Amino acid sequence: MATAAAPAPRQLAGSTIMLAGFILAISNFMVVLDITIANVSVAHIAGGLGISPSEGTWVITSYAVAEAICVPLTGWLAKRFGEVRVFIAGMVGFALFSFLCGTSENLGMLIAFRIGQGLSGGPIMPISQTLLLRIFPKEKHAMAMGIWSMTTITAPIFGPILGGVISDNWGWNWIFFINVPIGVACSFAAVALLRQFESVTEKMRVDVVGLGLLVTAIGALQMMLDLGRERDWFGSPFIVTLAAISFVGFAFLLVWELFEREPIVDLKVFRHSGFTFSVLAMVFTYGTFFASLVVIPIWLQGSLGYTATYAGYAMAFNGMIAVVMAPVAAILSQKVDPRLLVSGGIVWLGITSLLRTIWWTSGADFWTLAIPQLIQGAGMPFFFVPLTTLALGAVEENEVASAAGVMNFMRTMSGAIATAIGVTMWQDDAQSARNDLTGILHGTSSTMQALQARGFSLEQSRAFVSQLVDGQATAVSTVQLFALAAALFMGSAVVIWFAPKPKHAVAMGGH
Repeated sequence: MATAAAPAPRQLAGSTIMLAGFILAISNFMVVLDITIANVSVAHIAGGLGISPSEGTWVITSYAVAEAICVPLTGWLAKRFGEVRVFIAGMVGFALFSFLCGTSENLGMLIAFRIGQGLSGGPIMPISQTLLLRIFPKEKHAMAMGIWSMTTITAPIFGPILGGVISDNWGWNWIFFINVPIGVACSFAAVALLRQFESVTEKMRVDVVGLGLLVTAIGALQMMLDLGRERDWFGSPFIVTLAAISFVGFAFLLVWELFEREPIVDLKVFRHSGFTFSVLAMVFTYGTFFASLVVIPIWLQGSLGYTATYAGYAMAFNGMIAVVMAPVAAILSQKVDPRLLVSGGIVWLGITSLLRTIWWTSGADFWTLAIPQLIQGAGMPFFFVPLTTLALGAVEENEVASAAGVMNFMRTMSGAIATAIGVTMWQDDAQSARNDLTGILHGTSSTMQALQARGFSLEQSRAFVSQLVDGQATAVSTVQLFALAAALFMGSAVVIWFAPKPKHAVAMGGH
């Protein structure tokens, strides 16, 4: 039975509404940042806790699994407890578990607290999105989505940079401690500014079966993606078992949730074609983009000799220009067909991928590597900002929270799946290219003789030539991967035109 709605809140204005928007945006930024901030700190964590680097990757996996499980539950949590309460509880929990992560003395403690951090942070992404739409008037919803999208776009880019700098200078514990003062400040500010915007709640029972299927399917899928490369993918019985569990779990979840009267995940939002095609375009576009965020730093550090910090600097141009262009995309979203902006933004991403296939080589200098990042950043907000408006504008107003949760879940999982596929293809193509280059290599003997004449030993000469071949092979593989990325981007740009224009402005019921 629904609880009576509170009286219509007094609308915020001026600096107050901008402060509330900033609090929601920085909260979302912090949660998304923690997806990637630990990536470059694994070696520091492993050394500090006395574990192997492969064991250290569970620090990343545990957070990703917990967050992926909790994100699609946002709609149910919001209806049961209220959006503002869920947001504040999530922020308090995120700050608390961040502190506990930083004080961990062994791997078991750190993994347990990272799970708590992920469970607390999962709902913050979609809830911050819906609360921005609730506090901003309808005519400023595009601007609100611009604010939210800007933080979602830039956080994964800046995560490795901050993680590397903090770990190198202060220690790995501080990649978690920095969340504490921000989380506490955002929690107090949310209590002061957002309580009047609490949503209507309902007494809803827990869909135990749906929750169990969700946890099982996502947990098995995430473990499969994280361990697949180490265990030769489907050549390993363990990976095959995980894949089967995940497939069966998702199949049963789909059937159960469609017929469940009070589902834990509201899949009925996919009945809206605008939402479905928007999410489909997002899955391919964001997945392809996120995979590049993983592959490029690995290539820069592994083949071109970049440190983690300087690889981060090269990547940072992507986020810097995106911040500048996000307000422009938000303004245009109010005046131009959002499908045109989304399609144009995705085509822009495809063009920058093609530029990489032309410019990037094993001998490319810093600016040759950084300029495509700069160009790509200019187009990203034109994809992300209007796409969010297009997707959420396609559903009923009382479904926005559920749709936002499902959309963020699909985005999170598309990044994980695309990264696993992309990195595997990249490594396999590099090995294939190395074999091809070895077969057509000319002048190896004369090169080795020249090296030995300069004082290199036979083994050193072989290692030098092998390193050159590896560098060229990896460069070839990188170019091939971005050629595929360009094709995927162009295809996604077409998909978005199957979505109709939004039938209403994105708004929250009752406001």
